[in-house]
Amino acid sequence: MKKVVVTGGAGFIGSNLVKAYLKNDYEVVVVDNLKTGKLDNIPPGVMFYEVDIRDPQFIEIILKEKPDVINHHAAQIDVQFSIQNPVEDASINILGTLNVLESLRKLKEQKDCRLVYASSAAAYGNPSYLGVDEKHSTLPISFYGASKLSPEFYVQIYHDLYDIPYSIFRYANVYGIGQDPKGEGGVISILVERIMNNSLFTIYGDGEQTRDFIFVDDIVHANLLASERSINDFCNISTHTPTTLHELLNIAEQVIDRKIETTYDKEKPGDIKHSFLTNDKAENLLNWKPSYSLFEGLKKTISYYEKMNNQ
Repeated sequence: MKKVVVTGGAGFIGSNLVKAYLKNDYEVVVVDNLKTGKLDNIPPGVMFYEVDIRDPQFIEIILKEKPDVINHHAAQIDVQFSIQNPVEDASINILGTLNVLESLRKLKEQKDCRLVYASSAAAYGNPSYLGVDEKHSTLPISFYGASKLSPEFYVQIYHDLYDIPYSIFRYANVYGIGQDPKGEGGVISILVERIMNNSLFTIYGDGEQTRDFIFVDDIVHANLLASERSINDFCNISTHTPTTLHELLNIAEQVIDRKIETTYDKEKPGDIKHSFLTNDKAENLLNWKPSYSLFEGLKKTISYYEKMNNQ
């Protein structure tokens, strides 16, 4: 049985990964400091360490557990927090990832272990063309974008120097079950919360801004593939489809079969107007492509929360 350590396994994407690894017969270990993750997200029977990835203890855990894969999803993901607290943002995302890499280097003396590193489309900054492919320049416009991009270089150099197999994924806008609408919650998690509460949904700007919304189950599938075979490269994980906010609302209204009340406010400073990512490289390297349309992903997400509300 293969063993995986999921950092950030009590968070949104991490907890979805944990469940999928268990279904695929992995032994799963979660490391999370529970700053934003929730203990309830960790299934019973999973070995759990409440430890920060920057802590020297993290390396001890890896040397003790001897995993076959480290899936690194622990991160500071709030763009606005990064702008207010650039040092803390860099400490978690850059130094934290370096500590993960050091654990892999030390473990290498005993066994090989793959790394899956979750990066972000924020690495690209303002697109100079659409769809954004992996050849696009990387000019982040937030400290968050910079702190997700910087570890990519470290990962690649650790591979070159210490032969550590890796896969780096630059995610588009991920949504789905378990996403927290508070703080830097994605637009879809906020929309789903408003639908559940029958409350007003605020559109910032004119509603014509585009995003590439990808369902979390498709993200999970890419991670499972990379856990079996490292690409030793980076690629986008996306739908290759731009969706305007107005189109998103229209699809959500089709799912729930009723009108969503909206209001408009001025656009947020620093928001990118248009963005969608290509996904040909992931298809070529991993034989991966998304399975869920936005309608299907929204339907699965909304149905889950309706069931929870009716219990």
